[in-house]
Amino acid sequence: MTTWTDTPTVTIDVHGVRFAYRELGPTGGVPVVFLHHFTATLDDWDPRIIDGLASAHHVIAFDNRGVGGSGGRVPATIDQMAADAIAFIRALGLTQVDLFGFSLGGGVAQVVALQAPELVRRIVLTGTGPRGGGGIDKMAGIVGGAYLKAALSRKDPRHFLFFPRTAEGKKAAEAYFGRLAERRGDRVRTISLQARLAQLRAIVAGGRATPDDLSVITQPALVANGDNDVMVASEHSVELAERIPDARVIIYPRSGHGGIFQYHDEFVPEVLDFLGDSVSSHLTTSAREDHDR
Repeated sequence: MTTWTDTPTVTIDVHGVRFAYRELGPTGGVPVVFLHHFTATLDDWDPRIIDGLASAHHVIAFDNRGVGGSGGRVPATIDQMAADAIAFIRALGLTQVDLFGFSLGGGVAQVVALQAPELVRRIVLTGTGPRGGGGIDKMAGIVGGAYLKAALSRKDPRHFLFFPRTAEGKKAAEAYFGRLAERRGDRVRTISLQARLAQLRAIVAGGRATPDDLSVITQPALVANGDNDVMVASEHSVELAERIPDARVIIYPRSGHGGIFQYHDEFVPEVLDFLGDSVSSHLTTSAREDHDR
């Protein structure tokens, strides 16, 4: 059986730009499209979460414009990142998807739902908050501090950004990086300096922007975070859930920005329950439409 660690990387041309993506899981129904975090590429998705959701859903993860295996340059606004994501989804011939956005990807997912609501069925928003959220514009300093600690300790900055520096958090971080290393071949390029800086500018600008009217998002949303997120304050995730009419929030204890990775065993069943059986519901709808015709 194909798993995330051996799923091949393929590409598609989107308005003259090559987009790299991977897909697995049962075909049919409403696919789950993953939108990744600051500095992440396809190789930075936790295999336990991807494989867990792919056990029941068609899963598609991609590198957005200028990231990893995709061509072009990363834009410096979340709105353009969302427009690129919409173009990618439509280039695949998809008319409806579920969105899974982590961190920056959660911000992009919100804008996709605002720009193209007809394209979105359900939304999972993790490690993220609403545009205009206080403190998010201080991300440059937070990231800079983590990169300095990482250089001094010869560790990945996510050790300091995603997980608490407790015994439990350090153990969760090591396990997470061990899972990321399970894929041996067909890996994409690491993110470029241009992409890192553009993403950081987009995040800071989003923190300073006028808040979006999230009350117009009518799709069901599941929001999740850790209880001590140093990148996006955990209370912003709670606020996000409060501003979307049909949303609920899960806050995992003794964890941070990467709480969903630290608690992947608990998180995956929650997401599967939230998404429901999209394949069966799609087939039932299709059968009904065929009968009606």
